[in-house]
Amino acid sequence: MQLMDRVTEEIYEKLQKQGKPKLADMYRNCFRSTWDTTLQRSDGTVFLITGDIPAMWLRDSSAQVFHYLPYAQAYPEIREAVEGLLRRQFQYIVLDPYTNAFNREASGRHGYDDRTNWTEEQKPWIWERKYEIDSLCYPIRLAYTFWKETGSTAWCDELFRQAADTILSVWKTEQHHMEQSPYFFERSDCPPSDTLVREGRGAEVGYTGMTWSGFRPSDDACRYGYLIPSNFFAARALDLLGEIAQVLLQDQEMAQTCAQMRGEILEGIAKYGIVHHPKFGDVYAYEVDGLGHSHFMDDANVPSLLSLPYLGCIDTGDKVYRNTRKMILSPENPYYYEGTVAKGIGSPHTPKDYIWPISLCIQGLSTQDREEAEQLLEMLENMDAGTLLMHEGVHKDDPQQFTRPWFAWANSIFSEFVERMVRW
Repeated sequence: MQLMDRVTEEIYEKLQKQGKPKLADMYRNCFRSTWDTTLQRSDGTVFLITGDIPAMWLRDSSAQVFHYLPYAQAYPEIREAVEGLLRRQFQYIVLDPYTNAFNREASGRHGYDDRTNWTEEQKPWIWERKYEIDSLCYPIRLAYTFWKETGSTAWCDELFRQAADTILSVWKTEQHHMEQSPYFFERSDCPPSDTLVREGRGAEVGYTGMTWSGFRPSDDACRYGYLIPSNFFAARALDLLGEIAQVLLQDQEMAQTCAQMRGEILEGIAKYGIVHHPKFGDVYAYEVDGLGHSHFMDDANVPSLLSLPYLGCIDTGDKVYRNTRKMILSPENPYYYEGTVAKGIGSPHTPKDYIWPISLCIQGLSTQDREEAEQLLEMLENMDAGTLLMHEGVHKDDPQQFTRPWFAWANSIFSEFVERMVRW
């Protein structure tokens, strides 16, 4: 029996016994997607493409393997692959923490010719240099969870220390983006969502204690520079990194830096990120600028406002989160759609009326309502267009209309959601 068949055997057999053969096949196909189609070994590291784009995103690569972590202790092949991925991620972060997607080699391949402050050393490695806070959060979350699941600390070496120091330095600088940041990014002949205003510096912001982001997890430009879900995720990552610093690195100074910055970010969210909505009461805005402007919406990509409990940033019972969840799962969110096949959150990154399976999985993974979760799973089972796989976005009325036939992140998180439902 092949590795992925052995790993998935328990859940697969339970679904078969429950009389859900299609769901069983979808689960197995989606679970193995990353392993079978996107993982490339090289020089003791692992390079992970997103699917149909030949580049490695720090965010996507972390999310694509997260569902393997509960099995990493029992299966050495998985453990070695995750360790190889972490080494590759830390190398990239040290090379350039402002980059979101990298090439496998220094090939000089990139999707566009952009104007940014990269160096001649960095440029050949960079596929796309959109600075996103979550790109630096995800490897911390992956490393921490891998440690807790396996006990392995092989990844926690001098390279990791350099990556951690780099992350902290960037987040500290971007707390003072207007005064201190060297980063700028412009792309010509493109939609506004692909470039930053003000000669690539982004819209003006005031100091809040939060850390600035140029782009969202969708790779779309932020309207306002303080992206609330990503700042929540940064605070969570700082909590995890602080424990790593204290226990594994035995670096009290780093642990204290993490605690201080975490406190500053959370204080900024509380002061600037909670905004009164006339219909839903106090809610979390999606973006703010610290100058009195706020943007109400949510996006399917994670971190999102919807995903905050899933990422461990907040409790599902938090009153402001409950209000926010009602708002973003309603027409008040401009990217919430309802149709004959599905209802849920999409993204400005894809066409109107396209709902993302990732957002439906996150909705299911962040609810305590089993009936809601079961309805979401049934929706997802009917959205595969006969492929037994997930996609990026699916039309609310017609599952045959979808974007990205090969999107490993969606497959991975679907597997995670199915496992939660089987074990609920």
